[in-house]
Amino acid sequence: MTRHDLGSEVDRHRLHTRMARALDSLPERPAGPILVVDLDAFDANARDLTRRAAGTPVRVASKSLRVPALVSRALGVPGFSGVLCYALREALWLHAQGIGGDLVMGYPTVDRVGLAALAADERATRTITLMVDDPAHLDLVDDVRPAGGPPVRVAIDIDAGLRLGPAHVGPRRSPVHDVPQVLALATEVLDRPGFELVGVMTYEGQVAGVADEVPGRRTRSTAVRRMKSASVHQLQRRRHDIAAALAGVVELEFWNAGGSGSIETSAKDPVVTEVSAGSGLLVPHLFDHYRSFTPRPAAFFGVPVVRRPAASTVTVAGGGLIASGPTGKDRSPLPWAPPGLHLTGLEGAGEVQTPLVGPAADVLAIGDLVWFRHAKSGEPAEHAREVHLLRGTRIVDTVPTYRGTGNAW
Repeated sequence: MTRHDLGSEVDRHRLHTRMARALDSLPERPAGPILVVDLDAFDANARDLTRRAAGTPVRVASKSLRVPALVSRALGVPGFSGVLCYALREALWLHAQGIGGDLVMGYPTVDRVGLAALAADERATRTITLMVDDPAHLDLVDDVRPAGGPPVRVAIDIDAGLRLGPAHVGPRRSPVHDVPQVLALATEVLDRPGFELVGVMTYEGQVAGVADEVPGRRTRSTAVRRMKSASVHQLQRRRHDIAAALAGVVELEFWNAGGSGSIETSAKDPVVTEVSAGSGLLVPHLFDHYRSFTPRPAAFFGVPVVRRPAASTVTVAGGGLIASGPTGKDRSPLPWAPPGLHLTGLEGAGEVQTPLVGPAADVLAIGDLVWFRHAKSGEPAEHAREVHLLRGTRIVDTVPTYRGTGNAW
């Protein structure tokens, strides 16, 4: 698929037809929003991620899926290994379900109930690795662990932002940045009974999560690419220095880095032993304009037309699944199939109803579905209990989201 194909009207009309035929095969139409994942695109994206990783194992970022069956499906692709979790109780649940095997927390946790459950479960402590960037995270474990409990695996989250003088470019994550800070925290972990330091994370979100070839924004895209290049080179030098310092005090099992938008550069760093990816499997619309890969949209949500208030205008039920992040138009869902529909500037995407304007509205009848792409990956799963898996023109399975299993993390 070329970049032109991504937005071609022909492909989007075909998708609309495929979706309609697929849902017609179901005993009854599900209540909206109707989540659908195109397995052909999902599988192609998974293969492309491993190709880009060039032999470096890819860890599945679960927050970008939030569907157990899709986490398992990705792990079934050669080149994928382990899960990067976003909540401790999620990791405990995946462990109990036998999903993922090697589970690493992508973020620190202050969930005392979850920590107590982890510290009391010898099998779970061998499988789940906590992420820390402050001694206070270790204190929480000590506060709830039973006497004589098994050792707890931890990894250090190191800030991977680009520093230009006093300026910091990148996610505001860890306070741990330079070699002395890393060594100080590593020594703290190693000197405390009941902890094992097994890994490191350096997530360069300013490289992985920022589009760098946006149509109509040539100057900005050029500046973003320069920022990414500077960040990659600075981070490679810093990783090398940190790795050399850590080698004198501990032998690590893994060094995690990267994301869907930075797999190539992360995997090329000899310090990095694994990369993470999640959004690249479903490809939300914020990932449409990257030089590093060709997107294949795989996730969609459909809502029905309920009104025709004027010429070239329809109103759909719901649709206001707004993505997290800085408030802006790019966080709104994108009307995708059929092509030729747009949100209005006055109302945007609404919680209960969303007006859409454009030539495609003239051929839509009340009850027809309009398919959107979310701005970010995984978040739509918080709004539905199930996902329908599409292959060709057939729904081949319907599987629960995390919420559909009775969980909300």
